[in-house]
Amino acid sequence: MRQDVVSNGPVTATNSRNGGAGVARKMFHPHQPSHPHQAHYPQPFRTFYGYPHQMSQVAFAPPPPIPVSWRNPCTSKRSPSAPPSRITVNPPPQRPWLPLAKPNKTRPACIFTVMCYNVLCDKYATRQMYGYCPSWALCWEYRKKSIIDEIRHYAADIISLQEIETEQFYHFFLPELKNDGYEGIFSPKSRAKTMSELERKYVDGCAIFFRASKFTLIKESLIEFNQLAMANAEGSDNMLNRVMPKDNIGLAALLKVKENAWEPMSEVTQISQPLLVCTAHIHWDPEFCDVKLIQTMMLSNELKTIIDEASHSFRPGHKNDSNAVQLLLCGDFNSLPDSGVVEFLGKGRVSMDHLDFKDMGYKSCLQRLLSNDTNEFTHSFKLASAYSEDIMPHTNYTFDFKGIIDYIFYTKTGMVPLGLLGPVSNDWLRENKVVGCPHPHIPSDHFPLLVELELMHTASQQAPPNGLINRR
Repeated sequence: MRQDVVSNGPVTATNSRNGGAGVARKMFHPHQPSHPHQAHYPQPFRTFYGYPHQMSQVAFAPPPPIPVSWRNPCTSKRSPSAPPSRITVNPPPQRPWLPLAKPNKTRPACIFTVMCYNVLCDKYATRQMYGYCPSWALCWEYRKKSIIDEIRHYAADIISLQEIETEQFYHFFLPELKNDGYEGIFSPKSRAKTMSELERKYVDGCAIFFRASKFTLIKESLIEFNQLAMANAEGSDNMLNRVMPKDNIGLAALLKVKENAWEPMSEVTQISQPLLVCTAHIHWDPEFCDVKLIQTMMLSNELKTIIDEASHSFRPGHKNDSNAVQLLLCGDFNSLPDSGVVEFLGKGRVSMDHLDFKDMGYKSCLQRLLSNDTNEFTHSFKLASAYSEDIMPHTNYTFDFKGIIDYIFYTKTGMVPLGLLGPVSNDWLRENKVVGCPHPHIPSDHFPLLVELELMHTASQQAPPNGLINRR
């Protein structure tokens, strides 16, 4: 079920306030058999230590040093496990910037950067889960400073975040990033609806921030997978018993690119160009690969509805063209590159008999949900993944799992990747015997992804049917 909020001014947040049972933090990791997916890149990689095209050429620096004197803000007294006055492990070297292509100066384009980051919320950062990390380095008051420093350091134009606790969004991330010129939206997982106000503060969810000087929010949409599963179960016990209890969400922001964000500016750039940005956090358990795939399919179906409505709204009187709205899909999909989830998103199709469905008998209800009567489930977004295994061997790095489960997908017909942030140094991880993260120098068990994209103006690629320019 999708809930839309139209914005007529400063950004507000979608804040669900009733129900759903809580689920436990992941104790296993998303190993899934399926088929490999490889992204295509425009040219060989060249390592460059610096910022993307629109930023000044200053090298990415390591995080700030750990303070010598530290009082544990999680307790009322000095912590016995507070950081020592001198940390023997040096911070990791800067992550390399990998150029992929040069901007095309012959057409109007908006160049922007996007970050995707699962920050590891406080209630999941326990010694039971991350016993290899010092307790003081797991403390939220310590980690949140490193997280916000990292976000500010990369200064992306669009920031997609997962595992943001409700209270932390409103009292930390939103005010901090508003000071830096961002506006943001947020929604907690569906379980928040049945909780008391006190409990609701600690429910995590997804957030999207965007630079207000480049983008304007038109509408935000909340996609609740448990509601969609319940509405489309059609008598399927597995849909009710396996998919519906999982309260993961997707959050979408329909943005309009501001006219001054285009280069070169022209008469064409006066036409509104919509960009749909979506962040999602898919279910974690590898035993529920069927749920992951179905959640992703429900997400794509809801995004298609949003795009179709936006396409009609932005170009009234014109033939409905879903390609007029570009899609940027980011998130923690808890799925490896050879999974059905990534196959579906990257290739645009997945067989109804895919192994990840586990032969659970979802076919008929999914056919009704997606209005599809062929042997494949499809979408029409023409997506490509910015990262692949040969570039980023792992986005999640813990003691018992290391692999790619976070992704940035973009519409390859309307966007070109110009560069991306490379991996954390494997030599540093090995030489310092870093068996997993978080770590005193790395605040989450996920590494942030950062991509620079060139967005082409769709109106410059096709003339209006009547030859007139509609300046909306």
